[in-house]
Amino acid sequence: MQTNQNSTPMSDQLAQITERQCQTAPAAYSDLKALFLNCTLNRTPVLSHTRGVIDIAKAIFEANGVETKVIRPVDYDIAAGLGVDMAQTPEWDKDDWPQIQKEIDATDILVLCTSVWLGEKSSVCNRVLERMYGYTHLLNAKGQYRDYGKVGATLITGNEDGVKHCAMNILFSLSHIGYTIPPQADAGWLGEVGPGPSYLDPGSGGPENDFTNRNTTFLIWNCMHLARMLKDNGGIPAHGNQPDAWDAGCKTDFKNPEHKR
Repeated sequence: MQTNQNSTPMSDQLAQITERQCQTAPAAYSDLKALFLNCTLNRTPVLSHTRGVIDIAKAIFEANGVETKVIRPVDYDIAAGLGVDMAQTPEWDKDDWPQIQKEIDATDILVLCTSVWLGEKSSVCNRVLERMYGYTHLLNAKGQYRDYGKVGATLITGNEDGVKHCAMNILFSLSHIGYTIPPQADAGWLGEVGPGPSYLDPGSGGPENDFTNRNTTFLIWNCMHLARMLKDNGGIPAHGNQPDAWDAGCKTDFKNPEHKR
């Protein structure tokens, strides 16, 4: 094997392996669907800097045949509350949330995206999670909580600290209601702390930021890998996680320390 002054046989071999990995995906993903909920505070058509990072992720999905959709929940009238349809309650005359929930139900991968305000996810993002939580009493066809078998991740932008704090909250919330979280399931971009350019502003450096681009790419591939595994295996096995079975007395190896023989 010939090498140049700056390489070794091992590094050349690694480069060849890396090139093959870059060119050949380990599976097909064209039967998957991914939904981005862009929880910006800006209604369409106002510019959303979070959408800039979403577009990076969206392009990777689509390059691999994944069907994608982006929704801004702020464009809808979403009632506060934990009901399935708050328009059916005396407190609210209108509730668009069921339209969004229908899109969530039809997807394999949900990427919850938000800007950072006061170190926290946006109020829109918080309401989205509250409304999703209102559906957790419902079960899927296997008798599990309804969101088992779906993959969740998050993308975050801002010009102040808070990406990891928001990611912790969002990813825990998704996991708690049944989503499966892959490794490296969060990515984000922050500009200078305080007033300054946002992600898509000229000279921000956001679209060129290698750390953000790398983490976003890893996130999308890990979402596709995990969604592929879940779909091919029928989701999460139902053994040991069915609420009705538990209520019926099937405790699946749980030993009550107060039980007397």
